[in-house]
Amino acid sequence: MSNIYRCILGSCFLIVVSLSTACSRSEAVHASSGAKGMPGAEGIFEFKPNDWIANEKSWWKDTDGVNPGVAGCHIGTDEQGKPNGRMFGEACLSDDILVESNPGKGELHSHENDIGHPDTFDCNAWCVGNGEKSGMCKTATAPPCEQSALCVCLT
Repeated sequence: MSNIYRCILGSCFLIVVSLSTACSRSEAVHASSGAKGMPGAEGIFEFKPNDWIANEKSWWKDTDGVNPGVAGCHIGTDEQGKPNGRMFGEACLSDDILVESNPGKGELHSHENDIGHPDTFDCNAWCVGNGEKSGMCKTATAPPCEQSALCVCLT
């Protein structure tokens, strides 16, 4: 085979692999109903809290809803909404990516097998999409959680 033919064949292979990876990622990742259509929303993922309880349906309330500009706290409750002492804050996966809990502010909801499905947000895209110059993920407090995070926009 000529070198030109090998280069063309190799390039075509890389394009097919790249396209199939992009297609499978876009099909597997989707934003929660609260984040759908928001700038920077990248999709949900499975999250096990540090104090995960196997095979247990847990109940939670979120203090900020889907609001990347506010540090939130996910508060564990019983089925009637009474706090049970469990909690976790939002987090930065990197300088750009925020883990944002959902659904709506104060909405009592369950996690099957004690596994949540928070959204991820690209903070720069969220800030730019809201008319700001740029943005980044920063840690913050969100009582009663000692540590949380939010997107901070730069003007």
